[in-house]
Amino acid sequence: MLKTIFKRMFQILLITFIAIQFIRPPKNKAEVPTKNDISTLYPVPENVNAVLKTSCYDCHSNNTYYPWYSKIQPVAWWLNDHIIEGKKHLNFSEFATYSLRKQYHKLEETDEMIRKGEMPHDKYLWMHKNAKLNENQRLTIYNWVSGVMDSMKAKYPIDSLVKKK
Repeated sequence: MLKTIFKRMFQILLITFIAIQFIRPPKNKAEVPTKNDISTLYPVPENVNAVLKTSCYDCHSNNTYYPWYSKIQPVAWWLNDHIIEGKKHLNFSEFATYSLRKQYHKLEETDEMIRKGEMPHDKYLWMHKNAKLNENQRLTIYNWVSGVMDSMKAKYPIDSLVKKK
């Protein structure tokens, strides 16, 4: 009796697992950079671009690289949730749509999170070892972000970039 119940439960779980393989979230895959990409506003040197692509763009752009395990449900749903959440906080592909104040603030947050080692997330690094930033890469991003912020401060009044306290 108990063996029959377990066999039936296994069959139901197997059928459910197979069925959910056909329910797929949309891919976050842009064929070309958008007209709103950060690179349309600010120069992104090749060394910075390489770090961003390896360590940031999977969650913070419109172009995610999908590894083999992203084809298995429910993993694809979990990845999709992380991508949506990441893009909600910062999307380099849509950076030009942000107000000046928001652009400046996102750069401040990027600098802070990189310096504190909070990005890339440990959950992401667990499966993407090559995305871990070394000190040189952290410095590269820090210097680039600082340079962009300095160019913004030189071009725009400071009250258009930061909220008054």
